[in-house]
Amino acid sequence: MKIEPSLQARARVHAALGDPARLAIVDALTLGDASPGEIGHDLGMPTNLVAHHVNALQEAGLIVRTRSEGDRRRTYLRLQPDVLASLTPPALEGAERVVFVCTHNSARSQLAAALWRDRVGGPVASAGTKPAPRVHPRAVKVAHRHGLRLDATGTTHVADVVHDGDLVITVCDNAHEDMTGPARPRLHWSVPDPVRVDTDEAFEAAYTDLAGRIDRIAPAVSPH
Repeated sequence: MKIEPSLQARARVHAALGDPARLAIVDALTLGDASPGEIGHDLGMPTNLVAHHVNALQEAGLIVRTRSEGDRRRTYLRLQPDVLASLTPPALEGAERVVFVCTHNSARSQLAAALWRDRVGGPVASAGTKPAPRVHPRAVKVAHRHGLRLDATGTTHVADVVHDGDLVITVCDNAHEDMTGPARPRLHWSVPDPVRVDTDEAFEAAYTDLAGRIDRIAPAVSPH
């Protein structure tokens, strides 16, 4: 496995944060700067232990030391928020449009596209590997309950929707396993099929699952 430099840098930061005492120091510096002595006092940590952990955090690039403009013998520790931000996965480059795919294009993919349109914006579509004649009534119901609009007759086949440049996300296991041709999904979300259970609670659970996944992935999607 070829390890990219950016991945190695992130691994070093994760390793530095793997000690509870170091994580406590980072937490203490999140909202303000402090001297090593103040950190030791606040956390009940011996001076030599503070020095050890501060050195490890500094080597990982998480904190820097600055000299006091008052008492020049004193130093302050400052957190580097950009390094913490780098722990997030890299962006998904070149996504001109997001396309959500399930088997029948009647529930999960429809809800995912509607959520994306509402919460993220930008080009989005949905499709099915074996489209149903209509969107499931319970999917329409849960969408309306959350202020989203679904076209009850708007199902389409994946071959008529997906093209080069799309970020294809399957939201159903069957669709993910069926799409073995050129239009391969780039990501897969194993969301349980609410139609199998066919209750309002099952559709609400699918909606909640999709909403959480979309909130997590949205910052990583970079327009082409």
